[in-house]
Amino acid sequence: MSAPAPQPVPRPDSISLDSASLGPTLSGSNRGDRPASLNRRDWLCRAARGMAPLLFSGCGLGLPKKSQYIKVGLLHSQTGPLGQSESALRDAELFALEEINARGGLLGRLIEPVAPDTRSRSEDLYPKRARKLLVEDQVPVVFGGYSAASRRAMLPLFEDQSRLLVFPAQTEGNAASPNLICGGALPNQQVLPALDWLLGSQGGNPSRLVFLGSDGLYSRTTHHIATKYLATRQRKFAAEFFIPLQGTDWAPVLDAVAEQSAQTAVLSTLAGNSNGEFYQQLRERGLNRSGGPTVLGLRLGEDELRLLPPDAIRGQLAGATYFQSLATPDNQRFVSRFKQEFGYDRVTSDAMESAYSLVHLWALAVAKAGALNLDAVRQALRDVSFAGPGGEWRIDPATQHTTKTFHLGRAGGDRQFEIIHSSAGPIPPDVFPQFAFPGWKCDLTAGGVTRGEPVDLNVPGNTPAPSAAGAHTPAPPSPSAK
Repeated sequence: MSAPAPQPVPRPDSISLDSASLGPTLSGSNRGDRPASLNRRDWLCRAARGMAPLLFSGCGLGLPKKSQYIKVGLLHSQTGPLGQSESALRDAELFALEEINARGGLLGRLIEPVAPDTRSRSEDLYPKRARKLLVEDQVPVVFGGYSAASRRAMLPLFEDQSRLLVFPAQTEGNAASPNLICGGALPNQQVLPALDWLLGSQGGNPSRLVFLGSDGLYSRTTHHIATKYLATRQRKFAAEFFIPLQGTDWAPVLDAVAEQSAQTAVLSTLAGNSNGEFYQQLRERGLNRSGGPTVLGLRLGEDELRLLPPDAIRGQLAGATYFQSLATPDNQRFVSRFKQEFGYDRVTSDAMESAYSLVHLWALAVAKAGALNLDAVRQALRDVSFAGPGGEWRIDPATQHTTKTFHLGRAGGDRQFEIIHSSAGPIPPDVFPQFAFPGWKCDLTAGGVTRGEPVDLNVPGNTPAPSAAGAHTPAPPSPSAK
């Protein structure tokens, strides 16, 4: 393998990179180049080790002496109920790292990912694996997490170690930290536009609304925000269900959905394998046919669709800030390259686009800062942008979240979403909607988080609140965010 000539790191005042200009992946377009005995991570790491001596000689830059690569953490579940959804995020991040390494790496070094399996255990394995990455592997950044519980469990470690956690999935808001970058949609960028559409003429303005979510912090907080928002429109949920992640008796849910089904809409925040179980149950009860309830999934992506029979999902709706079917040249090139690298049966999704784009955005910030430390990277993130598959990516300095465009898709027989509605433009992030969190505000550039009235998120539903999200007050700011 011949080594590409190293390129000087650009240092203009503001860096903007178009994803269409990215070069070939490290392993090339032929998947047969990779030895069968190596998994993807091993191949990437071994290739990085082999190429580094040819490409670079090291100066310090805050790394161990003579280190020829920068270790970064990729922390996602590869097994368990969330394994299907989270493994796809890891692959998107690996893809971005390969593209960066193919261009010569970062700060004169190649990047080596460390990607342990958290096995869908948010409360214990996520912080345990994160601690090892931060303390033993000394990574400057971890791209990881999927559930709100995993993010909350890990974040104190990053604040203690002064490192950066980059979280690609949807967030419920209600928290912010200088050590946290969030790339997924907030409720004001996804949940509220979805409700607006449902209650408008296009959505049919159904007379009954049912909330259905995986029992956890994200669903509880989202339910609270949605309930408060509906109250501003003189509406409310007719029923609420919070479902254990490891499966449940779906009969009570299906009975409630079947009642006046033609006039019922379900707002769903089900996650992982629960999506497949629910849509299969709808199909078995005949509730997925014409005249059945409208189901709008907020955590339903292409990766979940590909495991379901087309007739179980056809016609159902999803709200997201990216779909694979987005008809832009940048996205079409991204999808084509990803399939070429990972297999033509693979798909891309909202959270995957976020995971991929955030890696590139972080790399641009490091290149501009010329350093890996937290403060330098945070400062540089204010001045860089990345033209990702779904549109331009920039970090809002006040919240360290991103501006997002909302899309509504209808699932077809090809297990893809046809985009039937999009927001008029990008929607700025709102971490603390005032109708839901009165008095709470966030500006990480000027004092951090301002506390307001205590908020009880233990909203009465059909099941007890989970231990991770009982009577919960928004998390107080970390000492560095005061």
